Amino acid sequence: MTTQMATEIAEQPEAVARTLEALKPLRADLARLAEGCRHVLFVARGSSDNAAIYGRYLMETHAHRPAALAAPSVATHYHANLDLSDALVVCVSQSGETKEIIETLTWAADCGARTVAVTNDGASALAEAADLALVTHAGVERAVPATKTYTTQLAAMAVLATALAPKPTELDEDLDRAPQEMARLAAEAAGVEEAAAKIALTQETLVSGRGLLFGTALEVALKLEETCLRPVRGLSYADLRHGPIAVVDHDIVAIVVAPPDGPVLDGLTEVAADLRERGAATIGIGGDEAFATASTLHVPGPDLPEAVAPLATVVPAQLIVETLARRLGLDPDSPRGLSKVTQTDE
Repeated sequence: MTTQMATEIAEQPEAVARTLEALKPLRADLARLAEGCRHVLFVARGSSDNAAIYGRYLMETHAHRPAALAAPSVATHYHANLDLSDALVVCVSQSGETKEIIETLTWAADCGARTVAVTNDGASALAEAADLALVTHAGVERAVPATKTYTTQLAAMAVLATALAPKPTELDEDLDRAPQEMARLAAEAAGVEEAAAKIALTQETLVSGRGLLFGTALEVALKLEETCLRPVRGLSYADLRHGPIAVVDHDIVAIVVAPPDGPVLDGLTEVAADLRERGAATIGIGGDEAFATASTLHVPGPDLPEAVAPLATVVPAQLIVETLARRLGLDPDSPRGLSKVTQTDE
């Protein structure tokens, strides 16, 4: 029986293509809205927060705008009075109905910020409250774990960052190839069964990445926790080096997520080799030939440059999570104790 999660993973290429087609024409509007803004702040929770991490890195490395992740509690609990007159605040929520995110957007506007909503529902409260809404075109997502709503948020992050970049269309050729790469990875599913079988042998799992794919690593960790009910730690390899690597041994499965190129690839290759030498079964997702060799088990990633790779690299990881959940006798469509719309404070 095909799960809803598997169906929605397969729907992602078309959903991302629709989203890119719908949002690219809004680049001029985004540029006008952000005129005079020196800073970009992202507000999100859960999978949306992991998408925002990609947005933050792409904003700084490609659009050259200082960016950061905001703490919603500064608005909702501390009610801090900040001067955000030079900030573009981007609030991300697949449903657009998470009260904490809506309240933070309203607070930011009251503090003088220009506001953007990224949501899958154009009629949501978040979309209606924002100066401009980037509405993703994922369609209805029925499985509780976010798959196509997550990857369409990544597409929205790419459109947003490129809109504010010196050359807005510079990444378009690669962005337009992303759905094709997503479809290829989903169809081939290379290494997915083997990776799921390896992870099933242990209760101790670590996920690491860095840079533009750091959000992908955290998303993989989140999906394993919420869908497979395994405690998982997600760390950048820089943080991993600063102490936590000491606990790595033969009882741990380490998943390392890497881009096919870029300045962090060599470091991730070294980390994969180090984890393997310490006894961990190391599953490498993405990377290049040297990275694959450094890993115990390699799961191929997309043929896309680092700036665009996050849109597709997560696909084989999603397949691993869905496969592992079924192997463990769990329902990946409806993880225990979770619902589609999460409220931080009931």
